[in-house]
Amino acid sequence: MLEITASVSIPDDEIDMQAIRAQGRGGQNVNKVSSAIHLRFDIGVSSLPQEYKDKLLQWRDQRISSDGVIIIKAQQHRSQEKNRADALSRLQELIRAVMVVQKKRRPTRASLGSKKRRLESKSKRGKLKSFRGKVTD
Repeated sequence: MLEITASVSIPDDEIDMQAIRAQGRGGQNVNKVSSAIHLRFDIGVSSLPQEYKDKLLQWRDQRISSDGVIIIKAQQHRSQEKNRADALSRLQELIRAVMVVQKKRRPTRASLGSKKRRLESKSKRGKLKSFRGKVTD
């Protein structure tokens, strides 16, 4: 049981995890041991509340396929158990991130004083640069 919040959790039978061989360096261990984890979670048939499903399907993320399946590949660690825990925590973080409400931006204007200070600093800098020219007698 993967707990997302206090009231929302995902049963283990809805999360499909397969052990696969990891890519990259690692010597003989990479060739012999299937330590990477390939996690698949189908949003459409899950027991998540409809609000979560809708937001996940609208979310633009490369880990969510066009058919509504979250695919996570964990191969950071050498042991299969650590990669399994890593994949589950990444799934948990993804679902939690979807439900965070973004603060609405209020447009503001620059104050008159800040505009004056900016223009003064620009003119001061321009004068400084004008003194860098050739010196004629």
